Amino acid sequence: MEGDNKAMLEFIVPRMIKAVMEGRNISEREAFTLLYSSRLYEQLDREETKLWHLSVPTLYKMFKEEQDTGKITYPEEA
Repeated sequence: MEGDNKAMLEFIVPRMIKAVMEGRNISEREAFTLLYSSRLYEQLDREETKLWHLSVPTLYKMFKEEQDTGKITYPEEA
């Protein structure tokens, strides 16, 4: 299933970058830096967490919470 995770990340990451850019009003480079250095991305990249199956709006909400509070609340479906 490792391939499924990587394929989904290729689909999710550009949308997450766009959401971060719009939500934070920052450049694409800044959005990449924030996303790739986040704990959420670290968890998203791990196949066993299955976070990659969540919607981009849900993932962005989790990312925003991590950025704002340093915590991540995992939804029930995760």
